[in-house]
Amino acid sequence: MAHQRVALWAAEPDLDDDINDTDVDIPIPMPSSTNEMYDDPNLQLDEGSLQAMQQHIAQQAAFAQIPDVVKRFIVHFHQAVLDNNLQEVTLAYESGWTRLTEKYYAKTEWPEAETIAPLVNDDQIFLILYRELYYRHVYSRLQPNVDDRFHSYENSCELFNYLLNSDGPVPLSLPANWLWDIIDEFIYQFQSFALFRSRPASKTDDELTMLGSEGGAQAWSSYSVLNVLYSLIQKSRANEWLKARAEGKSDEEIEEIVGEYGTKPLYRMLGYFSIIGLLRVHVLLGDFTLALKVMENVGLGQKAPFTAPTAVHVSTAYHAGICYFMLRRIPDAARVFTGVLTWVMRARQYHTRSYQYDQINKTADRMYALLALCHVLAPTRLDDNVMNIVRERYGDQIGRMGRGEEGLSTFEELFLYACPKFICANSPPYDDPTALASMLIPPTPTSPSSQNPSVVLGDPTQRHLRAASSHFMSLTPVSSLKSLLKLYTSLDAKKLTGFLDTSGAGVDEEEVLSWMMVMKNAGRCVGRVNTSTAANGEKDNDEGSRSSESLLSGEWMSISDLNFVIDQNMVHIAESTVGRRYAGWFIRNSEHAARVLDSVKASPLPPRIAPTQVQKKSADGPKGEGAPRTTGQKVAWGGVKVA
Repeated sequence: MAHQRVALWAAEPDLDDDINDTDVDIPIPMPSSTNEMYDDPNLQLDEGSLQAMQQHIAQQAAFAQIPDVVKRFIVHFHQAVLDNNLQEVTLAYESGWTRLTEKYYAKTEWPEAETIAPLVNDDQIFLILYRELYYRHVYSRLQPNVDDRFHSYENSCELFNYLLNSDGPVPLSLPANWLWDIIDEFIYQFQSFALFRSRPASKTDDELTMLGSEGGAQAWSSYSVLNVLYSLIQKSRANEWLKARAEGKSDEEIEEIVGEYGTKPLYRMLGYFSIIGLLRVHVLLGDFTLALKVMENVGLGQKAPFTAPTAVHVSTAYHAGICYFMLRRIPDAARVFTGVLTWVMRARQYHTRSYQYDQINKTADRMYALLALCHVLAPTRLDDNVMNIVRERYGDQIGRMGRGEEGLSTFEELFLYACPKFICANSPPYDDPTALASMLIPPTPTSPSSQNPSVVLGDPTQRHLRAASSHFMSLTPVSSLKSLLKLYTSLDAKKLTGFLDTSGAGVDEEEVLSWMMVMKNAGRCVGRVNTSTAANGEKDNDEGSRSSESLLSGEWMSISDLNFVIDQNMVHIAESTVGRRYAGWFIRNSEHAARVLDSVKASPLPPRIAPTQVQKKSADGPKGEGAPRTTGQKVAWGGVKVA
């Protein structure tokens, strides 16, 4: 039986012919009260009994429409969860569910949990897990309605209440990929609901009523989501576990520190993933400092305490890089993006067949766009392979953004594409119709927002966009000023003003001086690059290191290769040149030469010439050519010698 199940998820091309030894013709029992009604012919059915009968008939019809292979899959999936067979659960989750979705439910919902309940003996724990997969499918493949949003929140509450409020650790074994997806999907549905409720103008009357009720105000609230994540971290003692591992404590000491919950892989991984989830939630809420602070014990290194899914590393780097970018620590953001993108390129061959492959690629594309923005705001030397991809994809946009104000629209377009969809912690006042109506009134011509009607002041994404755009606009004079200063070692201030006043707009020396101060300030920032970690001789990777330092710590550092001082009316310029990295250059060219050699060796050999044909050609050759050759010629790659 176990062998047949493994073949079902992993190897068999046709799922309909597998596991034929399982009986799936399970009758759906009629409610006992309904059975008693048939004994009395004079009994009148009330409205409730009639609805129960109609629901039972509809459930039977829905059950009959489920393909037999799907029924067998659910039966064996349930048995694997009951047996805590981690291997079969992993195969069913990563392969079986995906394949059946593509074949039967690519554009429709899976059967509801109440419909398949007879197949699993009405196991409530498995039905909660099934609903988690059901609503994730609805969010990813279909368009969820308001009922789906509320019911998915209720199911998430049931799942986390079971994990957190049971008497002792629950006897459940789930793979790391599923545990991460539970946390990731929980936060995604929270973000989706926050964006859904932030647009009251597009709501129907029924939706406004549901959102204005007491349950609507509590559903997917920021407090409830943060409470779940912090409770999982506290229950599993994930931070204490990470600190103990960093201090090099023994396994016995770690078990004593983390307690009975922290020793279970289920709670340990959920606690660790909840820390990553907190990073994402705080980024969505716009608290970038607190987002980095919760990651102090995790760090930004690629070495996870256990084999974590690739999506965990990519999500961590993406949201940590967003924090550094919004805090204007551009070099740190570029280092984080470059480190994880280099790692993804090296590990691409290992996760091309993963069900998370599309999500990883989308996040990687956003990080390439963010690297293009980092290159415009603070040009630094980064990995050549990554920067070649950035220039290939966004070379035109980088050129337009380098022209100053002309590139503002390009900057905003790239930022909106690459940044996450930020949300607001508070919902509109659906419980107060008067206040809600005032929000829906368009701005009057005398209001400050009427100057730019396209900007929605209540939209958090627009607020962060204005903050990033203001930083970009403050650096617009830097590019032209820098190109001029590189031509001189000393320059008179009046002469520099004349060069910059090409349009005859009357630029004075004071304005040029303010531009130079902006340029001076843009060339310095707080960063973790070349901090005490590297000074102490420790290895510093591209994405940061897990050390005792806080991710918020750093030193003022220069990121510009041009420095200048102003002495009265003279500007003295000093340009520092960075030496070429010959080691990396030789490594890349050596790898390229090795690839060329391998391709040449893999090419087919030239056709072998038969000896009889050679002798015939020699005999038929023109006379008088002289004596035949005796040394012969050796054909490349081990060919025959021609006499």
